[in-house]
Amino acid sequence: MLHIKSLDDGLELFKALGSEIRVTIIKTLLANQGMNMNELASSLNITNGALTSHIKKLEDCGIVTISSESSGHGNEKRCSVHLDKILIDVDTMYASHSLYETDIKVGQYCDYYVFPTCGLAAVDALIGEVDNPRYFAHPDRIKADILWFTKGYVEYIIPNFIPTFSKIDQITISAELGSEAPGTNNFWPSDIHFYLNDICLGCWTSPGDFGDVRGIFNPAWWFSNWNQYGLLKLIVINGQGTYIDGVKISDVSLQGMNLDYTSQLKLKFAVPETARHVGGLTIFGSGFGNYNQDIRVGINYSPMSPPDSPACPVP
Repeated sequence: MLHIKSLDDGLELFKALGSEIRVTIIKTLLANQGMNMNELASSLNITNGALTSHIKKLEDCGIVTISSESSGHGNEKRCSVHLDKILIDVDTMYASHSLYETDIKVGQYCDYYVFPTCGLAAVDALIGEVDNPRYFAHPDRIKADILWFTKGYVEYIIPNFIPTFSKIDQITISAELGSEAPGTNNFWPSDIHFYLNDICLGCWTSPGDFGDVRGIFNPAWWFSNWNQYGLLKLIVINGQGTYIDGVKISDVSLQGMNLDYTSQLKLKFAVPETARHVGGLTIFGSGFGNYNQDIRVGINYSPMSPPDSPACPVP
């Protein structure tokens, strides 16, 4: 998913999509789950030079990615669509508010309760043994850049370093998520629930544990029959409710939570055993998957209203 936070920020994207041939390129790549440059040029009946120019514009906007693949004649460039969704903020009522941003590493959880299949890994090696929940308490778990489990939860503390005497108006959470099947299975639904300070915000059903193509950023040693990539999801909690990728999923809002600069913020990702689809959870961090990011959090804040002045004593 690509998140455009204002119309001005999306100008280059809009220009890239304002071409019929470039829209056709995207459709063709989606229909074929990626193609090499020669195949794509032939399919569209255009020259490689013309195609290169169009692909460059789509790549610059983050819509298409280029990778090298080996063939009998050396390496060829393969084009793939990098996105499953584009979210554009048209209403920017929070844009003028101050913003505090932070990243949380996947292994930086403060609490967990998980069941096999499960495991953790850093970009250079596995952490402990797979399918053994005890290793979620390993001292090296803080280095983890990917984790997975069949049911249960992991919980994180969101650093809250907004300025003194500020209140929280909106919280955004961005993470690459997927299901967890034995091996991989692109059709393996899982109801992933999100909690803020133990309040259930709602859930999103992941369609599968994706393994059809290798994750763009996965390290070379990562096994080809393991979780390869997820979908980038954007969770927004504000005064109107909770949204995922711009779609309202619940009426749970920040109204009444009274969150400010003193508040502890606990974020939980869970797959309850009572869910309709208990298909597990994989969280991809930097060095894994398709987005090369950790759990990214933004907190919009504004000054608190001054407290009422105490009444003056009667002389």
